[in-house]
Amino acid sequence: MSHADLVFTGGPVFTANTVRSRASAVAVRGGRIVAVGEGEVQDLVGPSTEVVDLRGRMLLPGFQDAHVHPVWGGLDMLRCDLAELTTAAEYLDTIGRYATEHPDEEWILGGGWQMSAFPGGTPTAAALDAVTGDRPAFFPNRDGHGAWVNSAALCVAGIDRDSPDPDDGRIERGADGAPSGTLHEGAMGLVNRLLPEEPLERLTEALLLGQRYLHSFGITAWQDAIVGSYGDAGDPGPAYLRAAADGTLTARVVGAIWWDRTKGLEQLPSILERRTRYRGGRFTATSVKVMQDGVAENFTASMLEPYCDGHGHFTDNSGISFVAPEVLNEAVPLLDAEGFQVHFHAIGDRAVRECLDAVEHAIARNGRRDNRHHIAHIQVVHPEDVPRFRELGVAANMQSLWATYEPQMVDLTLPFLGDPRSAWQYPFGDLARAGAVLAAGSDWSVSTPDPMAAIHTAVNRKAAPGHEEGEYDAFLPEQAIDLATSLTAYTAGSAWVNHLDDVTGTIEVGKLADLVVLDRDPFAGSADEIGAARALQTFVEGERVYAAADA
Repeated sequence: MSHADLVFTGGPVFTANTVRSRASAVAVRGGRIVAVGEGEVQDLVGPSTEVVDLRGRMLLPGFQDAHVHPVWGGLDMLRCDLAELTTAAEYLDTIGRYATEHPDEEWILGGGWQMSAFPGGTPTAAALDAVTGDRPAFFPNRDGHGAWVNSAALCVAGIDRDSPDPDDGRIERGADGAPSGTLHEGAMGLVNRLLPEEPLERLTEALLLGQRYLHSFGITAWQDAIVGSYGDAGDPGPAYLRAAADGTLTARVVGAIWWDRTKGLEQLPSILERRTRYRGGRFTATSVKVMQDGVAENFTASMLEPYCDGHGHFTDNSGISFVAPEVLNEAVPLLDAEGFQVHFHAIGDRAVRECLDAVEHAIARNGRRDNRHHIAHIQVVHPEDVPRFRELGVAANMQSLWATYEPQMVDLTLPFLGDPRSAWQYPFGDLARAGAVLAAGSDWSVSTPDPMAAIHTAVNRKAAPGHEEGEYDAFLPEQAIDLATSLTAYTAGSAWVNHLDDVTGTIEVGKLADLVVLDRDPFAGSADEIGAARALQTFVEGERVYAAADA
């Protein structure tokens, strides 16, 4: 009998397999799981077997993030990173120190600020000028749908009071019509097209930094939600190819090729070419990312009814559908016929409906295929559209960390959605009861990539320990999902979306040994402690890719 290379014993095993959700031991040989269960494993321990004593802590399938931006997150860490700060004063102090310490950089770059730190969510160029001087500065906010720029950047880009808003964005202006320093959505492109290009070496460094960070949370696979030239970071595709070729890519990655909303169906040959080129090792680009709308906080999320003015009265703005429905209804069937998965961004209820309609068109034209289209974010979903996820086979890709009361929700969202739409937000419970496939992701660097923090929020509808931004009640608690459902979404659900479910996502004999050891059994404590759990060890094909100091 061949002995195992690696054995886990002495603690609970969450298999994410509905047939056998709990076990007590796992054996690994040659990078694959060869036995599950105490009786099956005990005879496989030999003199060279590494035995990991769980000591009551839980073993799970490796987490899979179904919507994340690791290269951009790594770049933020290399630049002026504001992600861990919360106030305008902290931002300005950090930016000022960074500018002083990097006098040779042509542009001052960074990001990660929160809209709730500024009145109306819109910081000013004047404030940034005071700490950056005459060098241009460009700082996307944490959700990537707006940017804070200084006067030098506005000048370099030629943006003034006479500059028109682009069709897919807005220049924030003062009372006199002059640009005030915040650029929304497509207006960011007026500046970021001028940024210096990041070399491949720098993008690869950012990828590996981001990968180490994700592994530290137990994440073994992900879907990069934008592979293409977008924002201020460049195309991460070549960095993935380099890391895959030299063996430094230890995660499994599906790339979502960017659908350029300024173009139409003529870009399909380019997307097909990139799918062929962007393939190697653990990286494959088989999805296409369609960003259908913006975000609610800057009134660009696409809504069925107009936004309110904060006093319960409708305005004349119902947001932006970045891809015209008639184009979407043609593009999605074509992509579906070519075997692409479509990864939609949809925040508003109109955007969600437009994405579902496009999939319905694809089914009518092509029949039901196994491309596993999914809609990410799903902030506002009209109740009539909830059952359509199951009916159309569209996965609900949850960023559940956001389903909570916090200042941005309270000050910049609820007053402008009004009733009843405010109660239609993040309807994970309804989607689960309707039988939708649930997948999960973080959207890092928009928010923390910690799966346990997101899972905590999905279960409690309150922020996890260390992520609170005030004292609030549970947010729409009727939309909570249980711990097992949330863990399964972050493992088996995301593996299904990534077409990796035949080899990962559950702990079963024959699956690859992509695994994570938590520091506790989250089922054993109270629900309000779920988010305190952390990853101690992370394994990919039985090889340890992360270990905490106290592991």
